[in-house]
Amino acid sequence: MNSPENVVPLPGVSVVIATRGRPQLLRAAVRAILAQDYAGDVDVVVVYDRIEIDPLDDIAVPEGRRLKTTANVRAPGLAGGRNTGILATSGELVAFCDDDDEWLPGKLGRQVETWQADPGAIMVATGIRIETGEQSHVRLPPDRVEFADLLLSRITELHPSSFLMRRSDLLGQVGLVDEELPASYGEDYDLLLRMARQGHVLAVREPLVIVHWDRASFFSEKWRGIADGLSYLLAKHQRFAESPKGSARIEGQVAFAFAALGDRGDAWQWALRTIRHDAFQLRAYAAVAIASRVVPAGPLVRLVNSRGRGL
Repeated sequence: MNSPENVVPLPGVSVVIATRGRPQLLRAAVRAILAQDYAGDVDVVVVYDRIEIDPLDDIAVPEGRRLKTTANVRAPGLAGGRNTGILATSGELVAFCDDDDEWLPGKLGRQVETWQADPGAIMVATGIRIETGEQSHVRLPPDRVEFADLLLSRITELHPSSFLMRRSDLLGQVGLVDEELPASYGEDYDLLLRMARQGHVLAVREPLVIVHWDRASFFSEKWRGIADGLSYLLAKHQRFAESPKGSARIEGQVAFAFAALGDRGDAWQWALRTIRHDAFQLRAYAAVAIASRVVPAGPLVRLVNSRGRGL
């Protein structure tokens, strides 16, 4: 039996929530974090992006938990908001949670337990349960993900609301969230890629985060930001050249976004580029159909989302 002096204390966890005008959903997210059954310290930093600060003083904060609210003092948008939160934290570990998502009580405990069994990992995620309003979809990531896996696929089961990282890595070898990304679109994917270049990613194969897709996303149908953000990612991460199918996946998304914008020329150019890398990439053909006005973009995206999938 371990004596008290031999017990290694659990690492403190700081949770960053960047928010922009969803007060009731935010409160549900914060309460779920404060209710974690994790025995270590947990502090929550809520960063308000381009809106007035809500002190959240109606939320009860249990012992061993802290709640702080602050304004985004960096670049406007999600990336700057998350970085403001990271720099305001003090925990050894940092987690993200979107302001409309919720954690199940055992999330942090299972992640830290998994990490302690494999301390060489660069980060730990979990599975998710997507709620679309009409249906529920469980998405479980692989238990181990390498950089090459993320070139081939975004692995959307690795949702940012499940990310658990070392603060020292975010301030050091990996770096903060990229604030240069247009519209902050794909900032989580960029961070995953940079993380995975430093080590393997672990995942708890349990749906410990509830992701709500039954309400509008701030990225929903903002096609210009999507096209610019994904184009930026392709240019930044030149190792996509090692994965033609991975390149085609993103190129097809860019083609789709340009088609939805009504930019037929760029849609066709990106669709052809996609097909050259992967003739079976369906996004390219969807983009051509939209650019040719055979089908509209909006209903197609909503159909895919209703099945718990993204573009």
